[in-house]
Amino acid sequence: MRKWLAIAAALLPVAALAAAGSGWVKLPGGSFRSALKYEDRASVRIAPFELMATPVTNAQFLAFVKDNPQWRRGSAPTVFAESRYLQHWAGPLALGANAQPQQPVVNVSWFAADAYCKAQGARLPDWNEWEYVAAADELRKDARKDPVWRERILAWYSRPSNTALPRVGLQAADVYGVRDVHGLVWEWTRDYSALLVDADNRKQGDPDRTKFCGAGALSMDDRENYAVLMRVAMLSSLDGADVTRNLGFRCARNTR
Repeated sequence: MRKWLAIAAALLPVAALAAAGSGWVKLPGGSFRSALKYEDRASVRIAPFELMATPVTNAQFLAFVKDNPQWRRGSAPTVFAESRYLQHWAGPLALGANAQPQQPVVNVSWFAADAYCKAQGARLPDWNEWEYVAAADELRKDARKDPVWRERILAWYSRPSNTALPRVGLQAADVYGVRDVHGLVWEWTRDYSALLVDADNRKQGDPDRTKFCGAGALSMDDRENYAVLMRVAMLSSLDGADVTRNLGFRCARNTR
């Protein structure tokens, strides 16, 4: 009996990890004060939606490319996925030692991430949705005023990006039940390319004159916005075909 209890106890983390990797979390939405200050309103309205509990894993993305050969490494057009796309995999249909099944998939372009989510009947989350979730900690829906919470996030941002990624689902869930929003990988959003645009196209390409989200600007009155600025700057520096070794994604969908 003790032997079987020990085996069952050992399997519990594996079962919990599998559930975390495939589950969806319902988000209630509501009025949210975005760090992107809009000129016509103080807050944005987030409709209820669902979000994957953890980022997409190598195993999940491997299943996708098996079913969608046009998105395999070496088959996806370079206009949609640059040459480093899935470069850490052992082959187009093999993960290998550098891409463990339960690690978050990285080196994946926005176009590939978008295609994956659509194949699941879902979509990439909008920036406002992602920021809304990212404001929460384990006990609070909005922890952004807490200096300890802010320092924890910034400490992750300062870590080298050349270390092996942990498995998904190892971090404590936030108040909604979402895991790994901070401390694992950066994440694509559906509207990543609209975060640094201006209504006046004569100002495009000039970082000193460009506005955030066209009608607004990033409010730097609050110290917690520095982490948001880093995320916006990182995403805005990319093209849709670009990949990096610390950028992954998760999917969202409208509440059913």
